Amino acid sequence: MIHLDTNYLIGLVTVPSPLQSQLLAWLNAGEKFAISAVAWSEFLSGPVTPQEIRDASLMLEGRIITFGVIEAEASAKIYNQTGRRRGTRNDCFIAATAICSRTPLATLNHKDFAPFVAAGLRLV
Repeated sequence: MIHLDTNYLIGLVTVPSPLQSQLLAWLNAGEKFAISAVAWSEFLSGPVTPQEIRDASLMLEGRIITFGVIEAEASAKIYNQTGRRRGTRNDCFIAATAICSRTPLATLNHKDFAPFVAAGLRLV
């Protein structure tokens, strides 16, 4: 299972995109994908078409991970541990969801998520 950041879903529906070949390679290797409800919300904020939403939803097969109490506590912890940096709150939410679900995160923004590796985030 690979947890996707918003930019991977955008790459899925953007033609052409080098991310499409990466996602296809993972699918062919038997990988499944999940996404946090926070990243799903970012994706749905668009602009996206109804067909793009359907395509992304089909690939995820319903694996949109909710953001609940456990994820909220984990995100607050990593937000505080990484210096309460302005503009990182959504990244903390997404990272915490991946950490709590014990799945690596695929993102194009390794620099933004690198501070959360010490808290247990695995990046691909």
